[in-house]
Amino acid sequence: MISRPAVFIDRDGTLTEEVGYVNHPKRLRLLPRSAEAIRRLNDAGLAAIVVTNQAGVARGYFSEDVLGAVNAALVAQLKGEGARLDGVYVCPHHPTEGAPPYRMVCECRKPRPGLLLRAAADHGLDLSRSALVGDKPSDLLAAQAVGARCVLVLTGYGLGEWEYRRGTFPVEPDHVAEDLLDAVDWVIARRPA
Repeated sequence: MISRPAVFIDRDGTLTEEVGYVNHPKRLRLLPRSAEAIRRLNDAGLAAIVVTNQAGVARGYFSEDVLGAVNAALVAQLKGEGARLDGVYVCPHHPTEGAPPYRMVCECRKPRPGLLLRAAADHGLDLSRSALVGDKPSDLLAAQAVGARCVLVLTGYGLGEWEYRRGTFPVEPDHVAEDLLDAVDWVIARRPA
């Protein structure tokens, strides 16, 4: 199988509104232009993969069943707008909060690259030709760890992070975009052959 590139997308603050811990499917709302961004990835033949830290499970704020229902609502909302995700990968862990099996130092919690590596193995993805879009420095680090390009969006935490904390960023983003659609357009225009 020929490996293809992907765009890995952080969920909260990048694809959907940042509202804190999303503990019910009705609290999940797509950001404006997000469905259009996913449709463009679909049309361009790039895998659209969500990679999201969800420590609310470890913290006991919601169960894995609720998390599953929220992610199912995400898939359904996008499908309703003609957009399709190729995968949703979640880290439910936290290194210091909650109880085992969720309280642990894991390889899947961003900035570690475990979610990206698992998605690449599952879908035959070429990480060196891929990009990750997110609103936090931890997203940028996860991209760097696998040799992917990284784009910071100014939605969610991104604006505050970029304006007030960029001097502390451990890695410089390859691009800063207004939102997910701008990020996707940048990635598509610069995708390697």
